[in-house]
This record gives sequence, C-alpha cells and structure tokens, in this order.
Amino acid sequence: MKAFIVNRYGKKEKLQLAEIAEPVVKETEILVQIHSAGVNLLDSKIRNGEFKMILPYKPPFVLGHDVAGVVTKVGSNVSKFKVGDEVYARPADHRIGAFAEFISINENDVAIKPKKLTMDEAASIPLVGLTVWQALIEKANLKKGQKVFIQAGSGGVGTFAIQLAKHLGATVATTTSATNIDLVKSLGADVVIDYKKDNFETMLNGYDVVLNSQDQKTLEKSLQVLKPGGKLISISGPPDIEFAKKIKAPWYVQLIMKLLSSGVKKKAKRLNVGFSFLFMRAQGRQLSKITSLIDLGVIRPVIDKVFPFEATNEAIAYVESGRAKGKVVIKIVKGS
Repeated sequence: MKAFIVNRYGKKEKLQLAEIAEPVVKETEILVQIHSAGVNLLDSKIRNGEFKMILPYKPPFVLGHDVAGVVTKVGSNVSKFKVGDEVYARPADHRIGAFAEFISINENDVAIKPKKLTMDEAASIPLVGLTVWQALIEKANLKKGQKVFIQAGSGGVGTFAIQLAKHLGATVATTTSATNIDLVKSLGADVVIDYKKDNFETMLNGYDVVLNSQDQKTLEKSLQVLKPGGKLISISGPPDIEFAKKIKAPWYVQLIMKLLSSGVKKKAKRLNVGFSFLFMRAQGRQLSKITSLIDLGVIRPVIDKVFPFEATNEAIAYVESGRAKGKVVIKIVKGS
C-alpha cells in the first residue's frame, strides 16, 4: 500500500511517499481502508521531533492521527464492527498511521461514522473532538451557566470547543482575527476578542474555565482571567508530573516534566486557580457520543481545505502556517 512516512525527524524534513506492507490485523483489531485523513498540528510536531520524550516513535513510521474509511477486515475477537461499516477514529498513540491507504485499529478506539457527514467531514472530527470532550467534560466538568474562555476560536480545536461549550450551556469567550469574527459567532461565541488589537486579559475576568492552546506567554495571561477556584486546561503544554505518571514515563522524564510545569503551577497556586495538562487519548465510546451530537445537528464540522493524497506535505505546511479556519483534510480515495 502507499503511505507517507517519516524517515527522520526534523523541521525541514518532508514526508516520503513509499510502498509498504499492508498492516497485519490482530484479533481485537479492524482493518480500515482510509478514504480521508485529518491533518493536525500534532503531526507537524511529531515530525519535528518535539514529542520524542513522550512518544518515542522510531523512524521510519507512518504519520497521521485522524481516520475516516470503510472496514475491510475484522479480527477473530472483534464484536463491534463488520466488513463494510463506515467508521472514523483517532488511533491510539504508537498505533497512528492515517496518511496511508490502510490502517489497523483496535475496535475500542473506533466509532461508526456520523450518517450526516461525508468521509472528508468525518476525518476532521476525531482528534479535536476527543481533545475538547476530555478537556471540557472530563477535566473541567463544565456546567450550564459557567463561563469558559476558548483561545483561537477559528482553529480546529476552537471551532469544535465553542459548539460543545454552548451545547453544555456555558457562556463562551474566544479570540480570533477580524476576518473570522462572523465564523466564531455563527458557532455560538458570545464574547469575541480581536487578538490583533485587544488584550483578552484586560477584557475578561471571573471565568470558570480556560482552554489553553497557545504559547507559554498566553497561558500565563490566561490564568489572570480565572476566578478563584477556576481551572486552566492546557493542550499545548507544559506537560506536568500527573501526565508523566499517567503515561508511566521513566523517573527522569517525570522529573523533567515536573520542572517544566513548576513555574506555571506556582503562578496558578498564587492565584488560587488550577492548572492541568491534557494530551488526549483514543476513545471509541466518547467518539460515539460525539457522533450522536453531530447526527442531532448540535455540532457541525468546519473544514478549510481538502488536499489530494499526493499533496500531504503541502497540507501539513498549510496547517503549520496557522491560517486554517477549522480543519484541513487529505482525500485518499477519490470520489468518496
């Protein structure tokens, strides 16, 4: 099968199109013919080598974290899916490989594709959907009447987070550029700040939750908008000791992560607010709940561009540019 692989780590490295063996299907796995694959900033960061401490992939390996396609084979112990099912998934860490014609995935990490969505639309959902679900529902326990600040509202995570937060009954503030104000308002944002001319930290206060997806400077400013007892959940770092323990990292990695997050933890403690780092995990059951919300029309996908499979490197470069409104997708099976 054809696949785009990382031959070696590096910011200037391009993925190489190669012919590799089709994946072997284990007893609890399904083989999926990939019709479309979502592109995420995480793909770029892994290729650059930024996550080697957390995810030590050994090149060569196939990149890609978002899959939509059709089941072509099932393992002997698979009970949830059958050949011909249209599915979507964020494969588990160490089992990624969406930039390819086929992928083998544990059935527990997969869900039936929302009926309303095309393959391209479905491929845009899993990673951002699960990230937001785990941040706002699991970690933040966001409730009706609370206030949440979602950074970068027009991005992949932001467009999904605004919709889910509104569904939960929260008041939503977000940042974006002037050109995307109408987009984030159409998704449900109540307070929209043009980050190019206004400072959110002087305009927002008394918030219950912040979803941080930006740099360290923005994170530290975001702590100030929380009310006492509020929670900041960061998906862009720094990783903390709790996360290190959860992934059973070696002691020295745990120590490094403790040091990396110590400054932010101290600032949060001084302000009497909480800080935690989230690195989302694959979860088919949660993805099925997201499917229900999509089929009910509560959440809609936001896609900026669809690239052909051959242009996978260009798709990653476009995501890296930071210009994408919503998600970027690669179409692998033409006409699907």
